[in-house]
Amino acid sequence: MILRGELAPGQRVPEAVVAQQLGLSRTPVRQALPALAEEGLLVPAGRRGYAVRIFTINEIVTALDIRATLEGMAARLLTERGVSHTLLHTLRECLAEGDALFARRRLENSDEIRYGRMNERFHRAIIEAVDNSIISDLIARLHRVPFLTPSTIAFDNKSRNEIFDLLYHAHRQHHAITEALEWRQGARVEALMKEHVNLQKRSMSLDERRPDMQRPPLSGSAPPRVGSIFAL
Repeated sequence: MILRGELAPGQRVPEAVVAQQLGLSRTPVRQALPALAEEGLLVPAGRRGYAVRIFTINEIVTALDIRATLEGMAARLLTERGVSHTLLHTLRECLAEGDALFARRRLENSDEIRYGRMNERFHRAIIEAVDNSIISDLIARLHRVPFLTPSTIAFDNKSRNEIFDLLYHAHRQHHAITEALEWRQGARVEALMKEHVNLQKRSMSLDERRPDMQRPPLSGSAPPRVGSIFAL
């Protein structure tokens, strides 16, 4: 319910209502709420209640920085121990799929979903290949923050041509990352992966919106549509 955006940011989460909607007794719901708070999806509200967490712009930017660092580290670790043929095959399939999308020099509505699935597969393949539970668990936790998954990004008032150019640039980075992995260029692939993830800040103009920088917070799970939602 939280991840699907059925509960609004800051909304209280009453045990009885959730139990009724899920067709459960109140006991398992009562046990689940503290666990969701521990995962960062809820915050304590009132004497014994919980509410859906709200994330600030600064928190989202910090989470993006951490994700960039972790994914860069994962890519570098792969170059130090060798990249498997299986991983390279998966990444090249992603490259070919993306190349086909951009060959038309325009994006159609259905291309959003196709690009998102390809991009998520590209990033997931690298994280799974490094086979490090500390890195993968931390990244999975970061994905609960709005705009942090590889499959979604919001463009802040960008034209269709600007959106195409940003996504095309991101996909050229996919090519460079794959090449650096294949040639076991650790420092290069780490820098490329960090730059690639941080492209989300540019597409959403996040650095311009930081209140250091306290602008209105962004919520919980299902992110609002700022311009168009695309995958990066």
